[in-house]
Amino acid sequence: MEWEQLLKDFKRFLLLERSLADNSIQSYLNDVRHLRTYSEMLMRSPDKMTTKNLQDFFIWVDSFGISQYTHARLLSGVKTFYHFLQIEYALELNPVELIEAPRLQRKLPSVLNIDEIDALISAIDLSKAEGMRNKAILEMLYGCGLRVSELVNLKISNLHLDDEFIKVEGKGNKERLVPIGLQAIKYLQIYLNENRVHQAIKSGEEDFVFLNRRGAHLSRVMVFILIKDLANKIGLTKEISPHTFRHSFASHLVEGGADLRAVQDMLGHESISTTEIYTHIDTDYLQSVITQYHPRS
Repeated sequence: MEWEQLLKDFKRFLLLERSLADNSIQSYLNDVRHLRTYSEMLMRSPDKMTTKNLQDFFIWVDSFGISQYTHARLLSGVKTFYHFLQIEYALELNPVELIEAPRLQRKLPSVLNIDEIDALISAIDLSKAEGMRNKAILEMLYGCGLRVSELVNLKISNLHLDDEFIKVEGKGNKERLVPIGLQAIKYLQIYLNENRVHQAIKSGEEDFVFLNRRGAHLSRVMVFILIKDLANKIGLTKEISPHTFRHSFASHLVEGGADLRAVQDMLGHESISTTEIYTHIDTDYLQSVITQYHPRS
């Protein structure tokens, strides 16, 4: 088995058979490149690697001080690769099949309270050309629970504001309908009708909602920088990112009594267990209420 051809075929498999997004495909390929490095040290092709070889591979990787989460993700990538070899190359024995993932302690995501969200949005300088765009971005991140990739790839043709819904393309190019609140609609329409219409837009970029100064769609990095700058401006000490608004959207819904299945659909989670983490945040909130207000606390 020749590695270069295997990587090309594996990439094609992830794209066509698994319908994964580019970022996910690159993560899987990076996982397999680590395996390639180790297998070449042993001078073994992947089909000749034994379960013991792969156990030693993970011990070798762990020696670099990776986290349990990175270990689990790497194992998932290697398992997917060997599954691909079984399907496409008729590999008879899967050496990674019996290797177990490390037990992970689920980490509760950081969330913002409503006062912090209001402070961040209020810190936006609306006198600048990009001010209303930035306000619409934060309103949509918090009001719709979007991933940053979903936000920057949002299309005008997928806005159904009269029906208070937008269509977004999530992980694996899976589309879903997400309700959008009146506050987010208000500032989105102001941006579209009063600011964006005056921009010179690059050819091929006309359908993207959020544009940079050059008339092209925003990058994920630009949204990260925007939020970091606003956090510094108001002196917020929490480590936040665009995903923090998604966590806050979900946890505030759960705290307010929203049905977990509905939150799952809005977030685009495949498994309800991923959404259930927000019930733990709600428990922490209830505990803080007892601590603060109960006379025997």
